Amino acid sequence: MLSRLISLAFVLVLSACAAEPPKPVVVPGYEAVQDGEFFIQAVDPQYLQGSVPRAEVDYAASDRPGTIVVDTHARRLYYVLEGGRAMRYTIAVGRAGLAFRGGGYIGRKEEWPSWTPTANMLRTQGDMYRDYAGGLPGGLSNPLGARAMYLYRNGHDTYFRIHGTSDVTSIGRATSAGCIRLFNQDAIDLYNRVGHGAHVKVRSLEESLAIEGPMMDDDGGHAVPYVPGATAAVPTDTAEANG
Repeated sequence: MLSRLISLAFVLVLSACAAEPPKPVVVPGYEAVQDGEFFIQAVDPQYLQGSVPRAEVDYAASDRPGTIVVDTHARRLYYVLEGGRAMRYTIAVGRAGLAFRGGGYIGRKEEWPSWTPTANMLRTQGDMYRDYAGGLPGGLSNPLGARAMYLYRNGHDTYFRIHGTSDVTSIGRATSAGCIRLFNQDAIDLYNRVGHGAHVKVRSLEESLAIEGPMMDDDGGHAVPYVPGATAAVPTDTAEANG
């Protein structure tokens, strides 16, 4: 009788252990986070493959520490550190981002920024943006995400934005709308590093080719190093042509 009770207890213990669900896999740095009144979901690991997650890397270019370097062709953003190092982020690039040339400086920073469509958006895509003409308050459904950094030039807003997004599927891709987007977790990380007035440089195609090499789209639309003979198009050519 005693042995049967011991066996039953052992089975119950094993059942309890077996019933414990496995803990979800989360990539470090992309966990769920409560940010003020908003809860940012963890980024699914399927969107963080290869070199997509932010990382501190060697940086051989001559840009000064504290500079933000945007490479719309390779879909990378670098925040230059001391000692030949930089933080590298993967970005999504919209039409407005592809159209920007040169550089400027961060003239404004906002946490959970509000968003208002520009007059050009309302004029050319009124059906899409008319309902938001009065502005959209900050929040998870706001296209600027958790953080926004506004590029200025000669004291004027260029309407070029570096900002977060809740659309994790867009990161690494060329898209039809927007400027430069990052995972919300990356936008927060960059925001915390960047000072007001930080210099921003947008690489030309020639600079990108010299530093990153030619790129192409993989089957998922993400920028990857170009492979000779591959059937995919080089995105720096097609994106600018469709711009």
